[in-house]
Amino acid sequence: MPKVKHYSASWLAGGAPGHQLFEPSAEAIRSRALSPSYASKKKAAVGPRRTIARRGTEVFVAVGKEIRWADLVYLKDEWTAKQSRNRSSSGARIKREDSFRSIGGDDNVEYAAGFRTLKTPVADDIRQLIISPNANYLAILTTHTVHICVLPDSSHLTSEDTGPMRPSIYTLGPTTHVTSRSPIVTALWHPLGVNGSCIVTVTADAVVRLWELSPTDRWSYDSPTTSVDLKKLADGKTLDQDFTASNAATSKGFSPDSFEMEIAAACFATRGSGGWNPMTLWVAMREGDVYALCPLLPQRWAPPPTLIPSLSVSIVATVASIEDDPTIDENEKLLAQQQLQWMGELDSQDPQIIEGLPGEPTVEVYSRPQRPGVVPRLQGPFYLSSEPDTGDDLDSMITDILVIGKRTETDDLMMGEDEELDLNEGDQEGSSLAVVCLLSTSGQVRIYLDLDGVQAQWLPPKTKSRLSRLPSHSEPSLLAFQAIDTMSAVEVNEESWPVFSTDVMSRYNFFVTHHAAITFISLTPWIFRLEGELLGDHEAGTDFRIGLLVNSQSGRDRIFAQPTADVAVPLAASVAIRDPDLGYFLLSATPYEPVALTFDTPELDVEPLRQDSPSREHEPNMTPLDFYEPRPVFNPPHTLDQNSALPTLLERLRTSRHKTVVSQEVKLSPLTLQIFTDAHKVLSDETFKLGVAAAELFRRCELLQTELRQQIRKANEVKGKVDAISGACRDDHETDNAKYERRISEARDRKDRLATRMENLRKLVGRATTRDLSTKERAFAEEVRTLASSVDGSLGGVENGARQQQTKQPWKRLEEVSNLQSELLGEAESLKKSSDAEITKPGELRIPQDVRRNKLQQVQGLLSRETALVEALTSRLERLQTDV
Repeated sequence: MPKVKHYSASWLAGGAPGHQLFEPSAEAIRSRALSPSYASKKKAAVGPRRTIARRGTEVFVAVGKEIRWADLVYLKDEWTAKQSRNRSSSGARIKREDSFRSIGGDDNVEYAAGFRTLKTPVADDIRQLIISPNANYLAILTTHTVHICVLPDSSHLTSEDTGPMRPSIYTLGPTTHVTSRSPIVTALWHPLGVNGSCIVTVTADAVVRLWELSPTDRWSYDSPTTSVDLKKLADGKTLDQDFTASNAATSKGFSPDSFEMEIAAACFATRGSGGWNPMTLWVAMREGDVYALCPLLPQRWAPPPTLIPSLSVSIVATVASIEDDPTIDENEKLLAQQQLQWMGELDSQDPQIIEGLPGEPTVEVYSRPQRPGVVPRLQGPFYLSSEPDTGDDLDSMITDILVIGKRTETDDLMMGEDEELDLNEGDQEGSSLAVVCLLSTSGQVRIYLDLDGVQAQWLPPKTKSRLSRLPSHSEPSLLAFQAIDTMSAVEVNEESWPVFSTDVMSRYNFFVTHHAAITFISLTPWIFRLEGELLGDHEAGTDFRIGLLVNSQSGRDRIFAQPTADVAVPLAASVAIRDPDLGYFLLSATPYEPVALTFDTPELDVEPLRQDSPSREHEPNMTPLDFYEPRPVFNPPHTLDQNSALPTLLERLRTSRHKTVVSQEVKLSPLTLQIFTDAHKVLSDETFKLGVAAAELFRRCELLQTELRQQIRKANEVKGKVDAISGACRDDHETDNAKYERRISEARDRKDRLATRMENLRKLVGRATTRDLSTKERAFAEEVRTLASSVDGSLGGVENGARQQQTKQPWKRLEEVSNLQSELLGEAESLKKSSDAEITKPGELRIPQDVRRNKLQQVQGLLSRETALVEALTSRLERLQTDV
């Protein structure tokens, strides 16, 4: 769960340049002021409110009929720089000059850095802003019209010209989406469109239209390339029927189809999803039915690198497995053959290669297969198995749908290949099942699992129309997994329209925004465990594993609550941003002010690099410690800032056909009664709002006193802990330096005592510990015992006899060595005499003198070695006798 670090941003608060993004226009203020008088004549439109779109750190905010465009990083930097200048400046004169410049308007250029206004030709308030995948188009939606804005370059935010801009804006379907037709539910950019140029519009009368936009063809904005009437398609029998939407105005009379097939929301899965998910349009009806349209493709589409190979392998494997199986019915065999025919036409194409922008990969563009058909079968309504029975009628009124596609499995597909695909890591993680989330008017989120998986389906051809009348053995179904409430019973309102918003951290996290609060929901506690169960890599029992899966429910956290919880003050759909300069940031807005939440992300809270210089060596770290508890910021009720509508009412009366009544005396007449009744409505509504605002302000003041007492109490607790650590709470009047020196000396003395004690313990442990003798030590001890027994004869018995048999006694060895020495000396003398006699004999063989010298040296060496051995043995025996 994300931890909220701040509930506000100072650079978006009142008085900051960023607040200009969300300030209501003067026209909106005037219309709201007189709204009570005309509430009975004009009812506010009910529908989703997505008035914030983003492109990186740039945001587009719809306020009334205009769009505010700004870069949040520029606004934050400008506000930070201005605050630092204000802190560095001093003196009343400088403050007066700054206030004079801000009032006079000479400082607007500085404030306008990173902020522009886009003028639009819309005739009604903008309800939704939907940006294209490549961030080059912006769809502007009102209740009945759609406009496409070609987004300008970011350099316009920092140009010298700070006036309003009029970008290129085209009306989409000027004769199709008009006020006399059905209202527009949503507009979706097709994930497989070429360079994000295909948009899908869905109207409340169950009509889906595909528009393929071209920057060089103005006619591409006039008529759709494909249109499908879901009411006709639901009753379709064969492929040859016409399912296009009628251009004539539809009848507004009651019919079961118009009631049961009123569309509430539609969505695609992400581009990187696996299987058929990227080309599947999910449609949710207001009454709770769910339909799927697959494959829904434009005439020219650009698939990701793994989509076509994975589908081809899957289709060929399916056809091979059911071709000769007699248990498979004819409907499934026909479906497999249709998919094979569709894939065969796709494989026979040579894709068109389009070069992307510098640093981006090339795009392969395919043409939509014409066989078996352009319009797919409408799958549904899905049977929602294990549906929880809450007993609340409001749960059946659906407001939004969110589909999280299954993960992309590229391991088997790229086996043996040297190339590596550049895919999003988030699309390769998660579950192999698609997750469908439905949101109702009561704020309840219902999570379903698509166990079977949606596949491409078409109606049978005319020659096999009888197959459409055969019952199908596999009805589409969704398995209900969990139901999560995001509203309390008091907050539920029939006119509210909760919406989903995706998260930037994980595709299994999302936000639910409604008029009362913003709730964060995470599916990660169970989605990865569910995938492990599907893979079957667990050894524990089935009951145990199912119990773990059931207990690991989705995470839910209400991160922001609107105090008023008024359905007339709705919250815009949340937009999550993750940027090193902004952090993990969530942005929403009311009709009056922004709602900014900053989450705690340690990996992004990186201090800026500091230059290594002598002047910065001893610079203290001025980063404050975040030990406080964040609290939502209180904004005073906007009723206190609004002007009274009574002067406007009187001004209108003076310029009306009853202007003579204003200057005359009051007379009792029906006209006077009507004027007083209208004035009373305005005054009563304003006084009621002022009373409620004053009561809320009074309650907040009382709550502020309580929170201030708590803050002071916590500050005192922290101070007491600090004093206890520093020793400042003692009664003696000791200076700080003396106190610190005394504590340091005490710590050093204690350290010395501990070191001495440790050394004594070490010596004691060393003496007390007995270790086993090594092999060499045991051999030396055995030799000592043997010598001792040989000297004094203390060892006896069999063991002594055995040892004496193995080793001779040293005295005997000494006697043998002495005898050997005497013998050798005698032999040497005899050899010497014989050699001398031989030399003196004439006529005999003479031995060379060098040979005799070598022989004598050898004999002397042997004698010296034996002498040294005897002396060493004698000294060793003497030492042994002394030791014994």
